[in-house]
Amino acid sequence: MKKDNLVKDVLIGAGLVAVVAAAAGTYFLYGSKNASKNRKMVKSWSLKAKGEILEKLENAKEISEEVYHKIINEVADKYHTLKNIDKKDVMEFADELKTHWKQIEKEIKAFHKNKK
Repeated sequence: MKKDNLVKDVLIGAGLVAVVAAAAGTYFLYGSKNASKNRKMVKSWSLKAKGEILEKLENAKEISEEVYHKIINEVADKYHTLKNIDKKDVMEFADELKTHWKQIEKEIKAFHKNKK
């Protein structure tokens, strides 16, 4: 019985990460006031950075605003040090992702409500 609960918890956690990841990507590319601009500025480094953020979210034991922002900062700091990437673009990328926490939080709450 415990193994079944563990499998269920892992699947629920994976579903939650998928919700957060989808919400973050969707709001960045389509939901923000700068969505059109964001779609045009998406560069290969930003896609790679989003992938790294998603991977870190998948490995997080919990997802809170603090954890979400910390992960974004860690990945952004890495890209800040690369010479071929404009530091302003990295800051805008990170700031934009952070602005979507409230909507992502709503998605998380709805996910938890629906799983009950």
